[in-house]
Amino acid sequence: MSDAPTTAVTHAPLAALDPSLYSIDDEALEFMKSLTGIQDPEALKEHILAVQAEAYAIFPYHCIRRFSFINLKLGRLPAYQQLLTLGKERKGAISLDIGCCFGNDIRKAVYDGYPVENVVASDLHPAEFWELGHKLFRSTPETFPVPFVAGDAFDPAHLAIVPPFYTPPDTPVPHLSTLTSLNPLRGHVSAIHASSFFHLFDEEQQFQLAQALAGLLSSEPGSMILGSHGGRKEKGYRTETGTQLRVGRKGPMFCHSPESWAELWDGQIFRKGTVKVDAILRDSERKYLETVPGVPSGVKSYLLVWCITRL
Repeated sequence: MSDAPTTAVTHAPLAALDPSLYSIDDEALEFMKSLTGIQDPEALKEHILAVQAEAYAIFPYHCIRRFSFINLKLGRLPAYQQLLTLGKERKGAISLDIGCCFGNDIRKAVYDGYPVENVVASDLHPAEFWELGHKLFRSTPETFPVPFVAGDAFDPAHLAIVPPFYTPPDTPVPHLSTLTSLNPLRGHVSAIHASSFFHLFDEEQQFQLAQALAGLLSSEPGSMILGSHGGRKEKGYRTETGTQLRVGRKGPMFCHSPESWAELWDGQIFRKGTVKVDAILRDSERKYLETVPGVPSGVKSYLLVWCITRL
């Protein structure tokens, strides 16, 4: 395990919302227009700002303040088409979006053809953000009937760690609408999406989370776990982008490198040679770093973009 950084850290003060940070790319803009029916960009912006304010009052996540929640992550992953094909070609292929927040990404997958009856979402906060997702996209539980299961991914009552399955489980596939935890899904999930999630935790917790998700994954070849989150060229703590701690974080962000991420899944989580791991780094534009005290000019931040596929 990596040693904790010795650099002194301080807690950043809670930042007020700043409408000047509003930014939405063309793809997300068209997606929002299509689902909300709001065609005027300024009216759509006001709608998004109103939902943002409600969400920030629930918990002041940095991604909410920076409007990261409106830009799509899943659809930009290299393995996205692989996921859509899995949903269309494998009968009953269950897809789990964990750490789903408003449910933007799973909505995009359903919009692009993933069968809505095979989708389930989960997050820590008991439905507040999920309900705001309905408000953001002007949907209802009837028009977007995806079950939401609230719970802590580190609570065994919600998601217990079990060894990965190498043969089909002897338990029946649960009805998604009846779920009160993720445990009945053990060995039944064909695809798991987890973006902007792993980097919330330290190295040991990331290992535990990987174990827990692996226990949900189907043993059928082609089953997959995919996502993106903060990464580094070398495994370790991200201190190069500042040492102030954000609300909810106990220490600097721990980041895997593509190499350490592959070593984690292929050999530690799954038996060596039973999964294929694709992992790359992408530059992550962070203009707000220009105003963070102690951050050198031109420092780079990276996203680890990855997919684990069962062989």
